Amino acid sequence: MAETHHFDVSRLFGVKGYVAVVTGGGSGIGLMAAQALAQNGAKVYITGRRMEALEAAAKSHDPSHVGQIIPVGPCDVTKKDDLEKLVAQMQEKEKYIHLLVCNAGVSGPKAEPKHKDAADLKKELWEKESVEQWGQTFEVDVTSVYFTTVAFLPLLQAGTRAQGGPLEPFAPSVITISSMSGLMRHAQGHFSYNAAKGATVHLSKLMSAEFQKAGIRRREPEEPPGAREDPDKEHVPLMRAGREEEMGMTVLYLARNQYVNGEIIAVDGGVLNVLAGR
Repeated sequence: MAETHHFDVSRLFGVKGYVAVVTGGGSGIGLMAAQALAQNGAKVYITGRRMEALEAAAKSHDPSHVGQIIPVGPCDVTKKDDLEKLVAQMQEKEKYIHLLVCNAGVSGPKAEPKHKDAADLKKELWEKESVEQWGQTFEVDVTSVYFTTVAFLPLLQAGTRAQGGPLEPFAPSVITISSMSGLMRHAQGHFSYNAAKGATVHLSKLMSAEFQKAGIRRREPEEPPGAREDPDKEHVPLMRAGREEEMGMTVLYLARNQYVNGEIIAVDGGVLNVLAGR
């Protein structure tokens, strides 16, 4: 039986000594994840396409705190050469990483299916979306998640041989930031984005099952309402956008709880309780 002091919050969710990499870490949910991890002791490398955004994000973190936010890159996660260069950079800096957060993503084109007349509906969707836009959305939101994870497998596995913190044995982790849009039947005018996020959900489950033999576990939180744009308050029971701290709580929970593997956690304010899901 655990003693009461074993449930101290710093012991349960502290990540002191952890080494993490966050893609798309210069803003939005990626930066939220980096801040939550760094504030609780982790050394967090953030990457993305624009070094100026990464450097600005790193400077916003108070260096007097326990953890660090360090820009690395630049890296376009849709390019294998960039991913190889990023991994090489990380191998020069660290012998292993404990956590990879795949956050980079795009919202894709928007076309509202608001017309009842089929001809008008076709015109709206046909003219406002393109095959190229759909391809780009899937390339960033799905394909890059796969190749980013594969690129970092050796550094992740190396973490199994290192001290993992107060809870042992330690399993290196991958967190994918998806969206509740990948779980609902309401398109929100984002057919390509919602379809891509649905694919990301299943991809994460596939990788969780297949990569566990390498000692790597995977979980996936869904972004909160308001992460991409103002939420439709009519569909959010809490009647507000998700807060940055609420996403940070989820990242810390998934980073530390070794008994969670291959799970999808919807940080949605209750949206999926009122909108049809799968």
